[in-house]
Amino acid sequence: MKSLFKGALTAAALAVCAFGFGHAEAQTPPGVLVVGQIAEPKSLDPAAVTAVNDFRILMNVYDGLVRYKDGTLEVEPALAESWTISDDGTVYTFKLRDGVTFHDGTPFNAEAVKYNFDRMLDENHPQHDTGPFPLAFFFSAVETIDVVDDLTVKFTLNAPYAPFLSNLAYPTGLIVSPEAVKEFGADYGRHPVGTGPFKFAEWESNAKVVVVRNDDYWEDVAKLEAVVFRPITDANTRVAELMAGGIDLMVEVPPDSLTQLSGDDNFSVYEQAGPHLWFLILNMKEGPFKDKKVRQAINYAIDKKALVENVLQGTAEIATGPTPPAFAWAYNEQLQPYPHDIEKAKQLIKEAGAEGEKVTFYVTEGGSGMLDPIPMGAAIQADLAQIGLTVAIETYEWNTFLGKVNPGLEGKADMAEMAWMTNDPDTLPYLALRTDAWPDKGGFNSGYYSNPEVDKLLEAARSSTDQAERAKLYREMQEIVYDDAPWAFIANWKQNAVSSTMVDGFKLQPSFFLLLDDVVKN
Repeated sequence: MKSLFKGALTAAALAVCAFGFGHAEAQTPPGVLVVGQIAEPKSLDPAAVTAVNDFRILMNVYDGLVRYKDGTLEVEPALAESWTISDDGTVYTFKLRDGVTFHDGTPFNAEAVKYNFDRMLDENHPQHDTGPFPLAFFFSAVETIDVVDDLTVKFTLNAPYAPFLSNLAYPTGLIVSPEAVKEFGADYGRHPVGTGPFKFAEWESNAKVVVVRNDDYWEDVAKLEAVVFRPITDANTRVAELMAGGIDLMVEVPPDSLTQLSGDDNFSVYEQAGPHLWFLILNMKEGPFKDKKVRQAINYAIDKKALVENVLQGTAEIATGPTPPAFAWAYNEQLQPYPHDIEKAKQLIKEAGAEGEKVTFYVTEGGSGMLDPIPMGAAIQADLAQIGLTVAIETYEWNTFLGKVNPGLEGKADMAEMAWMTNDPDTLPYLALRTDAWPDKGGFNSGYYSNPEVDKLLEAARSSTDQAERAKLYREMQEIVYDDAPWAFIANWKQNAVSSTMVDGFKLQPSFFLLLDDVVKN
C-alpha cells in the first residue's frame, strides 16, 4: 500500500511538493490547489479527531454512509444509496452502493461498515487500541451492528435517537479502510485510506499534507489534480502568503485582512453564517467560578459589542447562550444577550466576596473557529480588570492548548477560550454541558458544569422523534444554562474564506467543512 501511494502522486503534486514554501514569491501550478490551514492536523483518522481544522482535510479523503446536502445541514445518501427506519425509531437499515473500493483497492461493503463502528464502540475489538475515539459519544445509542448481506447493514439503537443520521454525516462517521487500520495500527492516522474524491499522498510534518485526485471515484471525478494543505498558524502570515501567491485559498481570515482583501480585484471573498459559538469555559470545580454570581458577573463585565464590532470588525454577532441562532428551529429567541453592565458585575462580585480574585486564563494562538483569540483574550482581560479581577493569560499553540483544556481545567486554569462548530443542536450541550460529559467520563465538559435538569432535558431531546418537542426541550435547556452561566457566551461567527481569482467553483458550507471536488484552479 505504501508503494501504491508513492506511485499515485501526479506530476502536478510532485511539483507542489518541491515548492520552496518559505519563499513568498512561489506561485502555485494550475490544477493544484494550495490551502492555508490554521494548524497542523492532529491526525487523519476521522474517528480520532475533533477539530474542524482536521475535518477540512478528511472530508476530501473519505465518504460516510450519508452526507450533508450541498449548502445545507440536511442529510442525503452517500455510500449508502438508501435507508429505512423502523416504526419505533430504533432500527436503521442501509442499502450500500455497489462497486465502491477504498483507495488501497479493497472493497467497501457491509463488513467494512461494521468494522468501522465496532472499532470505535467495542472495547474488545482488536483495533480498539488505535484510539482514543473522543466523539464515539455520537454513536453511544448503537447497540448492535449486523451485516445482513454484502451490501446491507443494520444498526439497532437502544432507544430512539434523533441526531443519528446527522451524526453519521459528521466526520466521525466517515468510513476508513479496515485493511489499512490493520496494517498501520496506532499509526493509521498518518496513513489514511478512504473512498473519497482525493487520496492521501504525503504528510510532511509542519509543512504540508498532499492529497491527489482519485480517478476511480464512484461519483464525478474531482476537477483538481491535487490539493496541498499547508499549516500556517499565524493568520497574518497566511494572508501574506495568499497575497504573494504561495497559497490559493485560506480560511478564517482576520477581520482587518478581510476588509483589505475585499477591495482587491485579485481575490474572491466568501462569507456565510453557520452554527458556531465562541465562549469561555469557566472552572466550576474550584476557584471563583464555583459561585454562580461570579460567572454571571463576567458575562455582564465583558463588552461583547466591542469585541464583535472592534476586534472582530463585524464578522460575528453577540452570542446569547449555548445554542447558535443558525439552528433556528431550536433557538430560544426569548433570551437576550447579557448586557454590558459593569456596575451590575461589580455588585455580583461584591456579593460573592470575590473582589481581588486572581484568575488564570488559557488563550490559544489560533485554531478551528477561534476567530482572533489573542486580541480577544487581551480585551477580555482588560474588561475583567474593571471589576477587580486580576487575570493572568497563558498562551498556547492550538494542539497544545487542546491537550491542556480537553482533559479539564481542574488544577490548571480558571477559564479558557473555546469555539465549537456543530451539526445539530444536540452536539455541543450533550458533549460539553452534561454531568456525564465531565473529562474523566470521556466528554468535553472541561469546566465540570452539572445540573440534573439540564441532563434530563438533553436526554429527552435526543430521544424524541418529534422536532417540535425537541425544540421545546432545547429552549428550556437554554434558559437554565443562560442563568447558570457555566460559560461566558461571547460570539457567533460568520465563517469566511478568501481565494485568488484563479480559483473557481468554491463555496463555503454551513458545516464549516471544505468540499473541494468541484473546485477548479486555472
